[in-house]
Amino acid sequence: MSHVIDRRLNGKNKSTVNRQRFLRRYRDHIKKAVEEAVSRRSITDMEHGEQISIPGRDIDEPVLHHGRGGRQTTVHPGNKEFTAGERIARPQGGGGGPGSGKASNSGEGMDEFVFQITQEEFLDFMFEDLELPNLVKRHLTGSDTFKHVRAGISNEGNPSRINIVRTLRSAHARRIALSGSSRAKLKTALAELERLKLEEPDNFGDIQALEEEISKLRARINRVPFLDTFDLKYNLLTKQPNPSSKAVMFCLMDVSGSMTQSTKDIAKRFFILLYLFLKRNYDKIEVVFIRHHTSAKEVDEEEFFYSRETGGTIVSSALKLMQEIMAERYPLNEWNIYAAQASDGDNWNDDSPICRDILIKQIMPFVQYFTYVEITPREHQALWYEYEQVAEAFAETFAQQQLVSAGDIYPVFRELFQRRMTT
Repeated sequence: MSHVIDRRLNGKNKSTVNRQRFLRRYRDHIKKAVEEAVSRRSITDMEHGEQISIPGRDIDEPVLHHGRGGRQTTVHPGNKEFTAGERIARPQGGGGGPGSGKASNSGEGMDEFVFQITQEEFLDFMFEDLELPNLVKRHLTGSDTFKHVRAGISNEGNPSRINIVRTLRSAHARRIALSGSSRAKLKTALAELERLKLEEPDNFGDIQALEEEISKLRARINRVPFLDTFDLKYNLLTKQPNPSSKAVMFCLMDVSGSMTQSTKDIAKRFFILLYLFLKRNYDKIEVVFIRHHTSAKEVDEEEFFYSRETGGTIVSSALKLMQEIMAERYPLNEWNIYAAQASDGDNWNDDSPICRDILIKQIMPFVQYFTYVEITPREHQALWYEYEQVAEAFAETFAQQQLVSAGDIYPVFRELFQRRMTT
């Protein structure tokens, strides 16, 4: 006979459900605070949590209570100085009591409720309602990782995986099967004993025999154990390959003399925001940095953002290098390819039509999404208008937007990756 003792501990996140309910209730406040944090933070702080403040008046809840019922009679004290109908002069110097200090033209007048959201919650609110257009995972790889999945019930297993409900159900069925005939005989014997006591109270022999039989039947039923070893049922878990999707992100940026360091910083913010977003959709991500002026070069992140160059601008050199790297290192049947290009719009005029042709014929048919951001307060130049033709040909996978300041990054990012309504 086996005895089962449930020693499972309570989960450490006991209030997770309450916290999720709280976050849903004050979603508007939190979302506004997250958007403000994105606009003022540096890139290195983008993956941290955030402290949220909610005005005290917004967390007050209505309270039901009993009021004073019936008819109330109140006697107020009178005075010796005034009578009904008299006009009272305004006190000189203003009224209102002897308060001190200076007045303020701001403030809620109530304490605010302050709490902290985690990094994961911060990113959830930051990327809420966003999606990667044409998010198709072309190839699933990485079967070197596994996950445990439920695979039914087993008669053998680890005690920590015991299925209590199925175990008790099995024990109950066994007790019914083993004691079913005895219970039926017991029921019949009890009914017969009741009849004899009513109709033949002097028949002591039969009554005594029935009582002995009833005692034996009850003892037989009680000998059936409540729980036996073969009643135990365990949750069966099996290892299942956990495929992971791979993506490569191409970062293209103009580093010619017209690109100032502040312009590069704005581009960097946009690139890292896109990287964080891709990171939430893919398990394995590689980043390729391509910088260009009159010629293009693949570099590391430090050189990509902080090296200084002079000279003109030929954008097609970066697009050609991207196409070569795609063909050499990233097979289309294995990788999801994304690209983001940042520029101030300057380009050699004869080169802009070449950029359009390279995109339409050699790049766009093979990428998941291509975004172009033009960081300038000036009017658009030839490159922008050539890219508009690309957007017309690949409306689902190509997008372009203009950035003027760092505060435009997050709104533009949401515009580029907002969730499309499917029909």
